[in-house]
Amino acid sequence: MTLVALGPLTNLATAFTRAPDIVGRVREIVLMGGAHSALGNVTPVAEFNIHVDPTAADIVLRAGVPVVMAPLDVTHKALVTPARNEALRALGTPVGRAVADLTGFFERYNPARYGAEGGPLHDPCTIAWLLRPDLFTSRAVNVTVETRSDLTLGMTVMDWWGVTGRTPNATVLHDIDPGGFFDLLTERLATL
Repeated sequence: MTLVALGPLTNLATAFTRAPDIVGRVREIVLMGGAHSALGNVTPVAEFNIHVDPTAADIVLRAGVPVVMAPLDVTHKALVTPARNEALRALGTPVGRAVADLTGFFERYNPARYGAEGGPLHDPCTIAWLLRPDLFTSRAVNVTVETRSDLTLGMTVMDWWGVTGRTPNATVLHDIDPGGFFDLLTERLATL
């Protein structure tokens, strides 16, 4: 089975620890979390989902299950611009209008914080990866989670250049075709 994790990894780590036989049944974990060069969104270096339970993230990354990470580096490129928001609204369906209302909220508030023309859609990147991995570029790297330092707690340390010699334990998404991503999102929402 493939698991998609959109929040802290506490439940998954608890399951892996209390019932280790579960690990062998998981084909892949696709998670939204972490950051590389984008740095953090709750501390200077940590992304929220990892920061709130870094020990759980550490357990999951060490479990031996293939992991795909959609970090802030890629999700901050999946921006809801005003034009994309209007395309969602133009679907003319209750779902299209509701999503446009939600994504319009992000468009209004995130530009001041991130200096971008729109707000990022974090969680949908995980599902887009499963449906259309060709929309992304990725790299297999070793990822560790800082679990001890007050200054860097929850930081995902990605050995991007292989300098530690540690075996890669995650496929990290680092780029996205934003137009293709929003075409896919709009196409799928139109069916609801």
